[in-house]
Amino acid sequence: MAGLIVPPAAASPDSLALVIPTYNEAANIGPLLQRATAALAGIAHEIIVVDDDSSDGTGDHVGEAMQRLPLVKLIVRKGERGLASAVVHGWQTSSASVLGVMDADLQHPPELLPELWQRIEAGADLALASRYVKRASLGDWSMTRRVLSVLGIWSAAYALPKGRRVHDPASGFFFVRRASIAGVPMVAQGFKLLLEVLVRGNIGRVEEVPFTFGARQGGHSKGDARVLLDYFSLLWKLRRRARAGAQPKP
Repeated sequence: MAGLIVPPAAASPDSLALVIPTYNEAANIGPLLQRATAALAGIAHEIIVVDDDSSDGTGDHVGEAMQRLPLVKLIVRKGERGLASAVVHGWQTSSASVLGVMDADLQHPPELLPELWQRIEAGADLALASRYVKRASLGDWSMTRRVLSVLGIWSAAYALPKGRRVHDPASGFFFVRRASIAGVPMVAQGFKLLLEVLVRGNIGRVEEVPFTFGARQGGHSKGDARVLLDYFSLLWKLRRRARAGAQPKP
């Protein structure tokens, strides 16, 4: 099955492309870009906002921020939706050696970006912000959301190889070395790209950094029953691919 592919690139060492996928995040994107730029000061980087043709003026807010923040770029996709595919699309436009993603709703603290970068510089192939390690917190999540999240993480063991099982395979806040996923076809379905990176990428060392999941600052959550269905559909596809790959050739 064909998929989205991040090409290899002759990138300068120690450069980061941070992709922020957006859909109707006008209330949050300006402050986020300001904080992320400040956090990444001293690190060679670009911030790529991939917007799925928002109707609330998100793109206009990014354009305004670009006047002050020259390392911010904007890509607007027409007729396409989906967080994971937006992220891969953004990665494809960059030649950076390290690829990253974070949410646009300020629930992922930009101030954690330098620590994720430090973990990559120290030799990790992938560094992720985790809600399920020591000193981490889910914030003010409801009991229903906590139960569904734990159920999703338990289910991930169904697809993940034993050597790549992490505490938070559903995190949407992570850095990965480009070399670890270049040339690998990605389904890039739904909202959970990290799971596919862990299953299909050439990932050795993984570092998890604790953080407290913040409250949405503005706009509306995109989480609904469809997100959960997409997640379990992806698990099934990854499991089927893993089994097919493990079968001996005739």
